[in-house]
Amino acid sequence: MEKSLTSSSSSTHFYLLGLLSLIVLISLALTAQGQSPRTAEDYNNRGLQRQSQGDLNGAIEDYTRALAIKANAKVHAVAHNNRANALLTKNDLDGAVADYGKAIELQPMDFENYYNRGIALTQRRDYDLAIADFTKAIEIAPDFATGFDSRGTAKRAKGDIDGAIADYQRALDISPKFYQAYYNRGSAYQEKDDLKAAINDYSQALQLVPKFVDAYVNRGQARQAIGDLDGAIQDYDKAIELKPDAGVYYARGLARQAKHELKEALLDYSKAIELEPGMAQAYANRAVIRTLQNQKAEARGDFETAFKLNPGLREKFKKFLERLK
Repeated sequence: MEKSLTSSSSSTHFYLLGLLSLIVLISLALTAQGQSPRTAEDYNNRGLQRQSQGDLNGAIEDYTRALAIKANAKVHAVAHNNRANALLTKNDLDGAVADYGKAIELQPMDFENYYNRGIALTQRRDYDLAIADFTKAIEIAPDFATGFDSRGTAKRAKGDIDGAIADYQRALDISPKFYQAYYNRGSAYQEKDDLKAAINDYSQALQLVPKFVDAYVNRGQARQAIGDLDGAIQDYDKAIELKPDAGVYYARGLARQAKHELKEALLDYSKAIELEPGMAQAYANRAVIRTLQNQKAEARGDFETAFKLNPGLREKFKKFLERLK
């Protein structure tokens, strides 16, 4: 949630690190007019422009310059928040948490600062502190659906699956078209092995965003787990169409192997290996199929590669090795 000092954001729920098109246009206009930064506000806004262009070090330098210039509390709070966002992008979690804390000291009723710090704390795996920050953000802005969703994710990370599901439900009560909350709740149900509920939530997410690749993958896994192999393969097909991925080829290979479609499964394992040559399990599964097809030399080669990558697989495939002797 970057903030410009040339436009108000107090009534809008932004997503962390969202689009900065308006801010950039303002900054570019200033640059085109040949105006160099002079005030804290100017440095803040040039920092936003640099950040939008990927120049994080330049952005951090500008936010730091803004903080060195005398200004009111709101100006400095915004600069701390924006510098924290840049530090978070650089994975400097401690620096980000510290800057969000400074922003909170200066503007203690700005829910976005608590939310942003909660995100950084979640990434730092300080889940209890993150939950406390998301709770504070929600207390200040009770209709902040994203706050409930993020608190649910922090709860799920620390093992409170039921608490997470309750928070995702609160987010959906506030924003019924919140596709990410459906997906997240589906993931929580999947962790509870409530696969039908998970499939329903992934389907809801896909109705809202038909090109949501991860939802196809997860729904495919859930369908595969309940024995709906055709449905799983259809989901993997769609995911691969949208974004080819070694893991999805491998998952589709498993589903096809379970259906005894060995030729197709072998092709999927081969594609997974092509995309990710270090995937030991794909080599081992391809070796199994080649063993069944009496392609002994090729099977031995695949097993050898699989065991080099993951020696622990040798015991698991012992009976197939016996067939190759």
